[in-house]
Amino acid sequence: MGADKMHAEEVHTDVPLVRRLLAAQFPQWADLPIGRVASAGTDNAIYRLGDDMSVRLPRIHWATGQVEKEHRWLPMLAPQLPLAIPVPLAKGEPGEGYPWDWCISPWLGGDDATAEHIRDLEEAAVDLAAFIAALQRIDPAGGPSAGRHNFFRGVPLAALDSHIRKSIAAWEGLVDIGAVAAAWDTALAAPAWEGPPVWIHGDLLPGNILASDGRVSAVIDFGCLGVGDPAADLVAGWSPFSGESRETFRAALGVDDATWARGRGWALTAVGALPYYRDTNPSIVARSLYLIEEVLADHAREHGA
Repeated sequence: MGADKMHAEEVHTDVPLVRRLLAAQFPQWADLPIGRVASAGTDNAIYRLGDDMSVRLPRIHWATGQVEKEHRWLPMLAPQLPLAIPVPLAKGEPGEGYPWDWCISPWLGGDDATAEHIRDLEEAAVDLAAFIAALQRIDPAGGPSAGRHNFFRGVPLAALDSHIRKSIAAWEGLVDIGAVAAAWDTALAAPAWEGPPVWIHGDLLPGNILASDGRVSAVIDFGCLGVGDPAADLVAGWSPFSGESRETFRAALGVDDATWARGRGWALTAVGALPYYRDTNPSIVARSLYLIEEVLADHAREHGA
């Protein structure tokens, strides 16, 4: 597998391919500068186009439906949200040897919303909670139910039990897998969501949350967008937030104990990243390890070590 590839069946892309696709389908943009963006993202290869656009091409077959989903739903969601999101500008078609639809979107500037890029984590917690609450208030009628298309974000946690338990074993020597299993058991024991399904982003971790001038400014990568259990969007409670900012985040959303416990379970699903990305995506492995350690420490404080 090439150094820049994460999947054995990944389709190769490069700058010349992007330029040929643009020349054939969007010639008005074909002469703009193009540069590949270094990213830990697993589903799309990203190229910056000029100063204010990006080209995203699915890397792997399972991500191909994201283009249509984002074109269908992001224009409807964006006006109702308090943070910027990348509403697509154009949809490309297969061509020049590339087999799938692809997307041109606005370039949203900023840094990953990690602690070093945020001036006030409690302020950020309130801002992100407002985004999640606004997303949940949007009418979900007709929205895509949680399932394979969004990597099952928002399904009942019990549906993931077998997969997660198999994944936990792969962390032997990296984390306390007994503690991970105990925390997962606690999450599974929480009452299931009985309310109506709501819109969820599905992957609210720092790589998909941007900060500008020290404040949360945008949310990107809606490949896991779907309609399901709101607990799936609580993963941000354990990264980038911790301590007081975590409590501020929870309070701002008014989350009950059962939903918070399921949210902890959704954060624990990061165990699934290690077996697949151990050798191809060190950034995701490092972020997953950090997330798991935060969840385990939080679970130990609440339930005893």
